[in-house]
Amino acid sequence: MRWSILLLTLVSLSGQAYDRITGEPFASRSEVLAQQGMAATSQPLATQVALDILKQGGNAVDAAIAANAMLGLVEPTGAGIGGDLFAIVWSAQDKKLFGLNASGRSPKSLKKEEFAKLGHAKIPTFGPLPVSVPGAVDGWFALHDKFGSLPMQTVLSPAIGYARQGFPVSELIAYYWQMNQDRIGHYPGFAETFLIEGKVPQKGDIFRNPHLAATYEKIATGGADAFYKGDIAHTIDAYIKEQGGYLSYSDLASHTSEWVEPVSTNYRGYDVWELPPNGQGIAALQILNIMENFDVEGMGFGSTDYIHTFVEAKKLAFADRAKFYADPAFNRIPVQQLISTDYGRKRAELINPGQAAKRVDVGINKGDTVYLTVADKQGNMVSLIQSNYRGMGSGMTPPGLGFILQNRGELFTLEQGHFNEYEPGKRPFHTIIPGFITKNNQPYASFGVMGGATQPQMHAQIVMNLVDFGMNLQEAGDAPRMLHSGSSSPVGAMMTSGGQVHLEHGVTPKVQRALLERGHTLQPAIGVYGGYQAIMYDAEQQVYVGASESRKDGQAAGY
Repeated sequence: MRWSILLLTLVSLSGQAYDRITGEPFASRSEVLAQQGMAATSQPLATQVALDILKQGGNAVDAAIAANAMLGLVEPTGAGIGGDLFAIVWSAQDKKLFGLNASGRSPKSLKKEEFAKLGHAKIPTFGPLPVSVPGAVDGWFALHDKFGSLPMQTVLSPAIGYARQGFPVSELIAYYWQMNQDRIGHYPGFAETFLIEGKVPQKGDIFRNPHLAATYEKIATGGADAFYKGDIAHTIDAYIKEQGGYLSYSDLASHTSEWVEPVSTNYRGYDVWELPPNGQGIAALQILNIMENFDVEGMGFGSTDYIHTFVEAKKLAFADRAKFYADPAFNRIPVQQLISTDYGRKRAELINPGQAAKRVDVGINKGDTVYLTVADKQGNMVSLIQSNYRGMGSGMTPPGLGFILQNRGELFTLEQGHFNEYEPGKRPFHTIIPGFITKNNQPYASFGVMGGATQPQMHAQIVMNLVDFGMNLQEAGDAPRMLHSGSSSPVGAMMTSGGQVHLEHGVTPKVQRALLERGHTLQPAIGVYGGYQAIMYDAEQQVYVGASESRKDGQAAGY
């Protein structure tokens, strides 16, 4: 089934142009095309900063760092240097992919027993206890040391300038800002940093963050040590102690990022790449390995058979996710077995084509984010994702620094013996995942989708939209999405009720009724389907193709 954009212009006798039909059967805008460079981020100002860096002679890594720094300013509701970072880099010179895990670890002085002593049956969502070491800044310098070309002062200069001069807040970010104020605005430091005269910024308000500008300047001149071993680290240490937390100067000073080998599966001739755990990227590969055993193209996009089969495949993959995905430094994780095609075939045999599973078992018995991608004229491509978790994070806002610390530690479980059981100095299960596709050992597409457990489900859907349904890069992201929730969680809970299926507008009532007849529970949901950015490389034409999430503020642009 081939989907294509209709470029029809209807002209009246007077020569007046009428509405352009931009998609069928759902609306989609054109892809962005350029030859020299391309950037796609979740906020237009960040996209423009990335292009500015490319035009100054920077490469894709320089531009990605600059855009990420900018997003920490203009979209603090999903990003910031208080959080973690993961990236996949295609190096044109090396003709291979490199993976970076820049996620932080739990405080070494916080023992598991402390949670029970403090009256917690699970790790709290907000406050000082779920705070882990923020890995983003070290991730920037790991990327820059290996691939960067411009000085870090040049790379961070645009974000520093905007932080001092201010920028107009968009409607969407203002909405999320208010949501975060309602849940973490009472913590010390939040109001001084993120409110304007005591109020949440509204659409069009000019927001300035001089504290973040000063922090960026220290990082630009002093490197990663300025963040992890200097005044910034001492400020974080003192603040967290005041709040009754455990993250310390020594935790920050001992932090390191890790270069890892990306892992892949081949889906109908396309190699789809993810990073191994402690992230959840291999869930997308597991879903694809199951789906490859079915005639997805023949089912048809949006059909009952397609949605049913995908949801059942997701349930099977997420059962393994619940058990195995954790810090590999503390566990022997059978990654290669989990992402093997043989295992996918065996799991596919468990799917009942006429009935939704209410419970699935493990096959092997042994929240808010920003995503961006950049490509340069040399052929380098970066797939980068970064987050504080649950919007703006823990609420812990150290004085005078301009950012909030993440609450990724919430994703540990206190269940005894679980792979993801809380331990000191351990990286928690992580939801944020960058994606990449190669074909014939050449770069094909850099892509990502934001939003917690949404991400591996949408990664798989994007790949199938491109490969099985013949959509272009923009259509693949704009197409109505499906999300299954309520099954196995990363903290040990197994699905016992079948969960809920959330369908975006565009799935017909006839299909919805048929899904109910097969035993699925349908539940409407708003804003749970993630945010998508992507860059594809057309090797034949030597052209970059950019696409950006139409559900949010994102922009793809090139030159």
